[in-house]
Parts: sequence; structure tokens; C-alpha cells
Amino acid sequence: MNRAVWFQASPEGAKAVGTLHHYVSKSTSLPSLLTHLVFLRVSQINGCAHCIDIHTRDLLAEGMSVEKLVLVPVWHEARYLFSEQELAALAWTEEVTRVSETHASDEAYAAALAVFGEKDLVDLTLTIAAMNAINRMGISFRMKPRAKA
Repeated sequence: MNRAVWFQASPEGAKAVGTLHHYVSKSTSLPSLLTHLVFLRVSQINGCAHCIDIHTRDLLAEGMSVEKLVLVPVWHEARYLFSEQELAALAWTEEVTRVSETHASDEAYAAALAVFGEKDLVDLTLTIAAMNAINRMGISFRMKPRAKA
């Protein structure tokens, strides 16, 4: 079944989502590599092939090694590859993306706050929220990855 091209069908809605994406990508003090790492992990959890493709490419372009990149889905088992900030971001990303299961526990919040501080934690949470919104649009409207056979 063909589905609507969501950003053409609702340019105003796309602009609203784009404004949030632009803020979290360009106007926070979070490192760009960390933002793309969060975008990738959210997209992996949600199963958005389009976004996984994009953010994998972004991380490679930012200099992340293939060895580290392929282990993002199992970062718990490869903790030694990730910085303290990346580990905290990945943990909070999973907590917030799975909020219906985790309810953003006090323990997870305290752990993330200890690494990020209030402002950066809010910006990290906005980053997670933005990618969750984009994933829901991409998946619902069947956006294809750029990868070629």
C-alpha cells in the first residue's frame, strides 16, 4: 500500500517537527556525535530503517569506528567502548524511549542527572523525544532507507 509523504501532506506539521530537530541538532551544548548516537539508538529501539540508515551514516562521517558502531545495540555488553557520557545517554535514551515500561524511574533520572546536569538532561530528553516523533512518522508512512541493494 502506498502511504502519504507526510512532510508533503502536512508542511506545517513537518516544519514543527523540523524546528525541534533543528534545535536539538544545532542549538544545544551536547556534542554532535552524542546526538547522532542517541538518534541511532532511539531508531534501533523503534525499528525505523530509514533513520537507522541516516544516523549510521552520520556517525561514520563523524568518525565513529565500525567496531563501535556495530555494538551500539548491545552497548551494555561493550561498555568499555563508550565514554561515561555516552553510557549515561544510552541508558537514558532507553529509559525514555521505553517510558511506557520504565516510567522514567527515579534511579535512571538520578544517574543521568549526575552526568549531564539539568539543562543538558532536558536537552538530551528533547533529543530523544524528537527522534521518537520522527521515527513514528517514518515508520507510519513507510519511509525507505537510502541504502541500495
